[in-house]
Amino acid sequence: MNGDEYHDSGEFLDLLSLDAWQALRDPVRSALAGAAPQAGPIVDLGAGSGLGTLLIAEVLPAARILAVEPSAVQRAALLCRLGPIPELRERVTVVAAAAQDVPLPDRIGGAVAMNMIGHLAPPARRELWGRLRDKLADGAPLVVNAQPPAEPMEIPEAEFVRVRVGDHTYVGNGAAQPDGPDTLRWRMRYRVLDQDGQPVREVTAAYRWYVVSPEAIIAELSAAGLDAVVGPMDVVRAVAR
Repeated sequence: MNGDEYHDSGEFLDLLSLDAWQALRDPVRSALAGAAPQAGPIVDLGAGSGLGTLLIAEVLPAARILAVEPSAVQRAALLCRLGPIPELRERVTVVAAAAQDVPLPDRIGGAVAMNMIGHLAPPARRELWGRLRDKLADGAPLVVNAQPPAEPMEIPEAEFVRVRVGDHTYVGNGAAQPDGPDTLRWRMRYRVLDQDGQPVREVTAAYRWYVVSPEAIIAELSAAGLDAVVGPMDVVRAVAR
């Protein structure tokens, strides 16, 4: 069995994430205030296909970036994004690792963990907060977001997004069922439709997701020695005490 959760669905994720990242741009930009690229790299945990990596590079044009991504499919998309831009190839290092396992430098100028924290079980999440707390430069932010729902519940299948490319329309649907006291089992369905709305192809994927509210993230961060506030789009900004 392939260990990459995005092995089957990865081709769709970048395209179907464009609108979501457009909405996240301003909250993430604001939360990156106080980053200290002179002290160390900015760590992009769960960098995916690089939509957030590009935003970090734009907001912090002098920063070096460690883009950490365990999925080979997602790393391929990320490297395709970086490849044509020599300036980004110079500044961004792509690391094949999970957030909880990646070796970190002695000091980092900030950290971003967007759209990924639900992949970590609560003990791994709390351990990550402590590791980052010890590495963050003075005043440098940790930026993380919570994604709904905040507790396990049944979510009927619904369409999340559709994007047209040429003669095809790409559609992403999702449904979820509780899978434990703090987890959901998501079932995603990705369809490619022709000009008449008829299906050309369909791919399904399932994954486990640990639900967590912004308030719970703030409580965990506080226990780890970070002061945190939640902003628009449930983007949490934290700095070490």
